[in-house]
Amino acid sequence: MQHIWVLLALLSAFALATSDALTKKALARNNEYIVALFRLIFSLPFLLCILFLIPVPDLNWEFYAVFAIAVPFEIAALIFYIKALRISPLSLTLPFLSLTPVVLIVVSYVMLGERVSLKGGIGICCLAAGGYLLHFHKMKKSVFGPFRAITKEKGSVFMIITALIYSLTSTLGKMAIIHSSPLFFGVMYFIVVTALFTPVALWMGRKELKGFITKKHFRLLILPGFFQAVMIASHMAAISMTNVAYMISVKRTSLLMGMLYGYFLFGEKNMKERFPGALLMFTGFVLIVNAS
Repeated sequence: MQHIWVLLALLSAFALATSDALTKKALARNNEYIVALFRLIFSLPFLLCILFLIPVPDLNWEFYAVFAIAVPFEIAALIFYIKALRISPLSLTLPFLSLTPVVLIVVSYVMLGERVSLKGGIGICCLAAGGYLLHFHKMKKSVFGPFRAITKEKGSVFMIITALIYSLTSTLGKMAIIHSSPLFFGVMYFIVVTALFTPVALWMGRKELKGFITKKHFRLLILPGFFQAVMIASHMAAISMTNVAYMISVKRTSLLMGMLYGYFLFGEKNMKERFPGALLMFTGFVLIVNAS
């Protein structure tokens, strides 16, 4: 039971990768804002079911303060993420998501007083480096290609901003959970995020909205919405049990799972080139589990 958080973090990673894969398969050619919005909307029925099954904790002003600070940052991260994917190649943007766990070593210490051991720190860095190297086959010139593209690709800058914001929102989320409960915070947080993101997404995707609302799309979004809800619930439960940097690092194994989905569902190649990154991520995972 000591490492139950590891199972929950892996479940969160699996649910995230599955939701992403199902969404990509169903809605690959639709507006990113609309896709992001409707995946959130279709997670709400499942989240509301959770809300009716759990007690409402006693809430204090610290919970409301942290909640109010975190929500705008979460929406900003979502918008920067969408913009990065829209305007720049994936190979020059997604590798930067691996920065979040590394930055969390400092952020979670400053805000929560959480320390990572030397072994845990090495594990986090291995996982982050492995996640970065998973995209090596697309880095045509060198492993530092994404960094060299920062001055030319706005999407790279946007993804770095996203990674930094996620380090903040993950830590704020842990603070809010301390003053409430994991499931209550997770459900309420994403209800509010969805409500506030809706007008932004509807405006940005207004030209494609009419053609999007069909019975076919609605049926295809039920499963992504369900797995999104599972991701949220397991994420909040896991992060309440351990160091934020450890949990987010393990959750980044969703990149590995996404790689497998890409191979089996979309016929993506280059599995051999991705092996060093996968091996490095596994090494980091083992180190973190042994350190926690």
